[in-house]
Amino acid sequence: MSITITWHGHSCFSVSADGYSIVLDPYAPDSVPGLPPLSLSASQVLCSHGHSDHGYTDAVDLSAGKQGSPFTVTVIQTFHDDQNGSLRGENRIHILEADDLRIAHLGDLGCTLEPGQMELLKDLDAIMIPVGGYYTIDAAQAMALVEAVKPRIVIPMHYRSDTFGYDVIGRLEDYTKLCRDVVTYASASMVLEKDTPAQTAVLSL
Repeated sequence: MSITITWHGHSCFSVSADGYSIVLDPYAPDSVPGLPPLSLSASQVLCSHGHSDHGYTDAVDLSAGKQGSPFTVTVIQTFHDDQNGSLRGENRIHILEADDLRIAHLGDLGCTLEPGQMELLKDLDAIMIPVGGYYTIDAAQAMALVEAVKPRIVIPMHYRSDTFGYDVIGRLEDYTKLCRDVVTYASASMVLEKDTPAQTAVLSL
């Protein structure tokens, strides 16, 4: 079993296994500076919260998706800020398991996790984690979380570049300069298997 992970920009990913695909956190047109509108097909959509840059389910056509999911989904309820949600509301972390692979998408995590929540994030094969700060945890906080739960592969998200992203959030390099074993992919996709080497995986649009 393998899981194909494809980044569509910002925090939007497709993950697929055994012909079944899940889109996570699709963004609305014109909600993220520099990114084109999404037009995706999938079997299922999962959103961390309802903001337009994470919860635009109309971007995903579910009519052609395969039924019968190989994934089990575990949800961890967290907050979009460090004020128990009073600033930006709640956030859901999704843990997806297929066969012997476990991955997690942290959405717009903006708070420190409780010990029990941290325990659920251990033994991950891959984690998709925001690193930009301002609306979410920043690069240093993301690194602290990664060092605590020790996922095999880290895929940073929710950052800005010269061509896309909110100008108030940090750049990818703010995070990768803290990392070892950074692998930059020439494409937006990677195939995750049990023998994929540990790395910080930078996917390219």
